[in-house]
Amino acid sequence: MGEERQSTHALRLEKELSRYQRRVRELFGVGTGDRVLDIGCGAGATTRDAARSAPEGSVLGVDVAASVLETARRLAAEEGVPNATFEQADAQSHPFPPAHFDLAISRFGTMFFADPVAAFTNIGRALRPGARLVQLVWQDAVRQEWAEWADAIKPPPGGAATSLGGSPFSLGDPRTVREVLAAAGFTGVEVTDLSEPIDYGSQAEAYDFVLGMSHGLFEELDPGEVPAAHERLRAVLAAHDTGAGVWFGSRAWLVTAFRPTGVEP
Repeated sequence: MGEERQSTHALRLEKELSRYQRRVRELFGVGTGDRVLDIGCGAGATTRDAARSAPEGSVLGVDVAASVLETARRLAAEEGVPNATFEQADAQSHPFPPAHFDLAISRFGTMFFADPVAAFTNIGRALRPGARLVQLVWQDAVRQEWAEWADAIKPPPGGAATSLGGSPFSLGDPRTVREVLAAAGFTGVEVTDLSEPIDYGSQAEAYDFVLGMSHGLFEELDPGEVPAAHERLRAVLAAHDTGAGVWFGSRAWLVTAFRPTGVEP
């Protein structure tokens, strides 16, 4: 995906997840003077909201995509949020200052780590003792109405969802979440069910947005199957057009955990 398309895609994600964004403003519980780490910040909506809640603190948003961070910096400047800063970094291995942050947050930015235990261990080292980690992750694919578009492109064997693959849903099993975070040294793990519809925009916007996320699925098809896959995709998007845009149901986990007190940086 080119840099300009990455930026456009990130802005579409902000719109898609707007209902969740309203929820996390309260659920993340950012304090006035908190130093906050936002993992997988994308175009920075979560970073900016956290910074507004921490006028005496600071928020660092990290993401692996440089072009997306340029968009995040521009929006923070335009909206007058000087205590939101951004850095290109892989949270799995980046050398964050030890025991520095009061809170780590993520809105669907932690599901793609190659080694999740190593990643959360690294994030934990960046938190002060007693600090919280609060993240939103997708539940299993079978609970996602939005996965229908993936199955429309490439129907899985037997018709069971989903053909998207495991990455977006790697933390979809609460038992897995608890095991990973425990192995990374976190305690007090709580997993709470959340459900919000997500907004794909008009049918044209939704079609373009899905194409940006699904190149791999089309590449797996025989060339002769591609036209029918596009037709199936358009039909699914049309079926979810409410007259006020294309909306899909979704389910997420709100996961809260703590870095133990009495640990060394």
